[in-house]
Amino acid sequence: MFQGLFGRNGNGAKAAQEEALPIDLRHVVKTYETAAGDFVALDSMSLRVAPGEFVAVAGKSGSGKSTLTNMITGIDHPTSGEVLVAGTPVHTLKEGQIAKWRGRNVGVVFQFFQLLPTLTVIENVMLPMDFCNMFTRSERRARALDLLDRVEMADQAFKLPTAISGGQQQRVAIARALANDPPIIVADEPTGNLDSRTADAVFHLFEELISAGKTILMVTHDEDLAHRATRLVTIADGRIIQDEQTARAAKANRHDVATSASVSVDA
Repeated sequence: MFQGLFGRNGNGAKAAQEEALPIDLRHVVKTYETAAGDFVALDSMSLRVAPGEFVAVAGKSGSGKSTLTNMITGIDHPTSGEVLVAGTPVHTLKEGQIAKWRGRNVGVVFQFFQLLPTLTVIENVMLPMDFCNMFTRSERRARALDLLDRVEMADQAFKLPTAISGGQQQRVAIARALANDPPIIVADEPTGNLDSRTADAVFHLFEELISAGKTILMVTHDEDLAHRATRLVTIADGRIIQDEQTARAAKANRHDVATSASVSVDA
């Protein structure tokens, strides 16, 4: 579905970024001051994500999942430690640099969609391109329509978000996240407010994005969906307590080994 659409703008795909890990957190600590004292949201967390990985992050409420995504997207800064995303030391960026860096390098999908209600569907998708001054005006419109077509929402392009369903709004949000061809997608509970059928359809879109070469980190409370990713990271009290390859990834690896063996025999 998405093949051939990406890799055209040269943004987020520079040679230096291709050599760097998409996500590389090094001993990240995040502490918040509260009336009851300091609260440690992330406790010396280190996490490395390779290109093309589909990582699900799970954990109870308050475990640090959203704080983790805020570090990766530059929405918040660590108290200490390093956050490297596509080769950029995000923790060193100034406030005025963060938004444009994020717009070019990380597509963010939120649980509550975050579409602007006064803009049409197509205008919402064009917004990141407008903000980062990517492409010409006519190219932005054509690209937005193409992306909407890929998520089966082209026929809703000129409606307001309030006129479409929650599942449709999430598809639009995914199209918007892809607008500037970012190498990385970060999704925070993207199926949390959707019924199971719609959630499955959204997850299928993520699987197709992985096939198209994207790297995805997805926070989810849905255990079934989490195990459909290729890697499952479980967090508790700001620490990673489990980091495992899922059964799906193990099955894919066995298939790759079998295919390689078959090719060797045939040779």
